[in-house]
Order: sequence, then C-alpha cells, then structure tokens
Amino acid sequence: MKKIFFVLILFSANLCYSQDVQFAKKIVDTLTSANFWGRGYTKDGMNKAARFLVDQFKTYGLSPIKANNYFQDFSFPVNTFPGNMELAVNGKKLVPGRDFIVSPDSRGVHGKGNLQQQDSTHFVDVVNRIIVSLENKLTWSVAGTQADYTLIEIDKKALTEPPATIQASINNKVVPNFKAANVCGWVKGTSQPDSVIVISAHYDHLGGMGDNTYSPGANDNASGTSLLLGLAKYYAAHPQKFTVAFICFAGEEAGLKGSKYYTENPLFPLKNIRFLINLDLEGTGEEGITVVNASEYSREFTALNQVNDSAKYLVKINPRGKAANSDHYWFSEKGVPAFFMYTLGGIKAYHDVFDRAETLPLNEYEDLFKLIVGFNNKLMQ
Repeated sequence: MKKIFFVLILFSANLCYSQDVQFAKKIVDTLTSANFWGRGYTKDGMNKAARFLVDQFKTYGLSPIKANNYFQDFSFPVNTFPGNMELAVNGKKLVPGRDFIVSPDSRGVHGKGNLQQQDSTHFVDVVNRIIVSLENKLTWSVAGTQADYTLIEIDKKALTEPPATIQASINNKVVPNFKAANVCGWVKGTSQPDSVIVISAHYDHLGGMGDNTYSPGANDNASGTSLLLGLAKYYAAHPQKFTVAFICFAGEEAGLKGSKYYTENPLFPLKNIRFLINLDLEGTGEEGITVVNASEYSREFTALNQVNDSAKYLVKINPRGKAANSDHYWFSEKGVPAFFMYTLGGIKAYHDVFDRAETLPLNEYEDLFKLIVGFNNKLMQ
C-alpha cells in the first residue's frame, strides 16, 4: 500500500509538472501566432498582445497597480514596414526574413538598377540609393528614424554569384508617436504591503517585415512573458507577506523604452522595491543561466545560489556584472536592486524568423519557476 501511495504521489507531481510546462507552451504558442504579428508595430500586434496580458491578469485575480487600469500608456517614434517587401537580385526573387532583411532605419524604395561592387561583401545601386550587404546571419532590430538610403542585408547562401542587378519594392512608414503600454498588476502583501518584489519581462518583439513576414519572438521574449504569467498565477493564488508586482514592458526592442518610461513615471515609489527579477530569453537552460548584476548584489546572488545548490534546479548559475542589455537596467540606474536572468544552451535563433514556438524546448521552465519562488522566499525572510 505504501508503495502504491508513493507511486501515486510521484505521478501527481509529474502531472503537475506537465501542466506547468503545458501552460507555458500554450502562452508561447499564443504570443507567437500570426494574430499578434510579432508583437510589433504593424497589424496592431503589440497592442493586441497587451490586451491579451490584461485578460490574463484579470483571470488570475491580479489587481491593477494604477487605479482601475492595468495599462501605463506612453509613445515613441518607430520606423515600420507595413506594405510591400519584395526583392529580386540577379533576377532571382528572394524571401524576406529567410533570404534578406532590410536595416530597421531603411527608407522605402521602388525601382531597379545595377549594383557596383565596393568590396567583397558590399554592393551599391547609386541611382536608387540602395546598399547591399552579404551576411553570414540575418539579425533584425527596430529603429526610430529613417535614413536617406536603403540597406538590404542578404544571406550569402541565398545567392550563387555576386549580386549584379537589383529590383526592389519596399514600403516603409515612420510613426512619430507609436502608442504603446506597459501592463502592470500586483498581488498585495498580507503583512508588509509596502515592501515589493517586482517580476518583469518585455512582451514586445520586432513585429512584421512587410505584409507576409513576421518575427515570432518565441525565446525573445514570449518565454519570459510565459514565466512571468506562471508566477503571476501562482502568487495570485498564494499571497505573500510582501507585495509581488508584475510589469510587462513594451518597447524593449526599440531601446528599453517601456522600462525607461516606467522608472521616470513609477506607479509606486521605487524605494519600496526590495528586489526586481527581470526575465528575458527563458526558453532553454540546459547549460544553466547567467545573472546580470550578480557582482553588484553579491549578497542576493549568494542567496540565489543557496536555493539552487539545495534543490539542484539548474546545472550552473553564471555571474555577470552590470550590463544595459534588458529592462532591469533603468531600475539599477535608479538604485533599485535587480537581476536579469537569461538561460543558456539550445537554440541559437535570435532576432530572426526562426525564433519559433515549435523549436523552443522550455526544458527548464519548472526549475526556473521553483528557483525564483525559493529566491523570493529568502528575500522575504
């Protein structure tokens, strides 16, 4: 009987684990779907994602930090590519995202011409002000301004001979005041509500490149958003003595816009934040994680390792110093203690069309979840 009871307990634990991972996979699948169009700047992608997150917060029972409003609205300029994205080189039609990308500050262009070779990787159509650059990997980004030329990056593997002729039809549109919103909710503390632990993640990504191509952003950062939502659901059901706040930032890919705006317009005093944990690129982990600001907050980094060493969640926790590489940065600059955790190993897709849900393992989701909960318990002692 004891053996059967043990097996049932073990089965129950495994079932719970499966449900946790399935929850995360469902969130990632949703956020990377075509409906959200890369959570960016065309087809209302980013704002659709924000509304989805508010619905999740309401379902879990989180309260808005701002009275009766989960949104913190702000705006910033962005160069978008809402229409045509067509390119042929040497008479061969190339596929956006897979074969080529445009630099994020490119102007639109419609024309055809001849390319003059500048060096081994750069070619210029002087008449149409087009620069072609041959690359080993295509990595896209976001820009807030428009240049007076068009830079097209082509994967070297897409061409069998040097580019000599070009025909392009590319639309761009600068939006001077793109409207975005941070999504903010919290679970009030039971005995020390003015002491706050913040869990943050950016939900935006790069959006679409033309009418037919978008960057899904599974690891960056549907993964971090799914982990934040899992923790939000947990803490809503298990309130702690400290308040636990959840902030989903917009505009990270455009230069940490949302987190900068938040720290300049905080919804509660920044001095009340005991610690901030920023989640970005959380989809793998077989080689452990890296913690930015580990050297800045050595006492908390020691506590994090104690939790991990005790339970053997992750194979390794690598320390890293200060870095302006995600949304924790502006909080650190304001004196708020913060870590940025990101996973290591596995897929290498980053800022491209190959960062897809179906290739994201989420193999350390449960361990990351438990590590963060254990770390927060230490912070609240």
